[in-house]
Amino acid sequence: MNQHKGWILVTGGCGFIGSHTVARLRQANYAVVVIDNLSSGKLANLAQWRQDPWVKIVIADISDGLIVPFARSQVAGDQLKGIIHLAAQVSVVSSLQNPLDDGRNNYQGTLQVLEFARFYQVPRVVMASSCAVYGDVTQLPVAESTATRPISPYGTNKLCGEHLFGCYQRVHGVSCMPLRFFNVYGPRQDPSNPYSGVISIFMQRCRDQQPLTIYGDGEQTRDFIYVADVADALAVALLERTELVEPLNLGTGVEITINQLAQQILQQAASQQAISHQRSRHGDIRRMVADTCQLHQQLQWRSQTDLATGLQATWQWFEQSNC
Repeated sequence: MNQHKGWILVTGGCGFIGSHTVARLRQANYAVVVIDNLSSGKLANLAQWRQDPWVKIVIADISDGLIVPFARSQVAGDQLKGIIHLAAQVSVVSSLQNPLDDGRNNYQGTLQVLEFARFYQVPRVVMASSCAVYGDVTQLPVAESTATRPISPYGTNKLCGEHLFGCYQRVHGVSCMPLRFFNVYGPRQDPSNPYSGVISIFMQRCRDQQPLTIYGDGEQTRDFIYVADVADALAVALLERTELVEPLNLGTGVEITINQLAQQILQQAASQQAISHQRSRHGDIRRMVADTCQLHQQLQWRSQTDLATGLQATWQWFEQSNC
């Protein structure tokens, strides 16, 4: 049995982004402990690793603490090389409807991760933050220096998580790096949740021969980044010893309207489904695209998958899946 380079803890590792991150870390020959409460993640997402002795899965809610569930992995805390914190409630709309739940998951969960890292003196923690910390912006592309004015509990709690990271880095010496995710898409994104990513929902509806629904006029814009690129950026941020103290945008720098996106997906699926429009949803941001200069300069990293290529790979997965 081959030896590995060390253990990495991934919270939310059974989820959409988490499962791709586990794969990326195993490809780099790191062993992985996953802690996930399966509220949105699925064991099926890690099916290929279930017999791998270097992937250990613990079912637990990180908001209740990590020390006890981590002990069930039978990995010693001083063996951890780092933590990638992905466990979260990820819906802006849901956070408006259930703000206490969002606070428990996204603020308290992050605090528990940092306390765990402090207790075990984990060398580095990388956190999934969000472009929702910016709120509605007037200047594009959005740079890290843009004022943060979140308009939802989700964005607010992600911003509070970033401040916690800064506090633990300054006060306790925990090396922390928040990455502000823009709109992530790709295989294994669950379309059954009405608050899931728009690409997965559109593709499911094309596959099932149902009309596409756009909220608002469809001229709102987003910056879509492919999930394998996100997993790679997370691994680089964790494993490269570049010392960073400020959050970084994780996007592509390419802006597209939802109307344009719908047309591209219809074309990819060879579908002629109708498009209907409904009222805008509260908390939705009008325009968003990342300034990725700091990402390139400080992390020496950029996304490799253009939208057309990513949509093609995602559609191929949807055609073959039962989601």
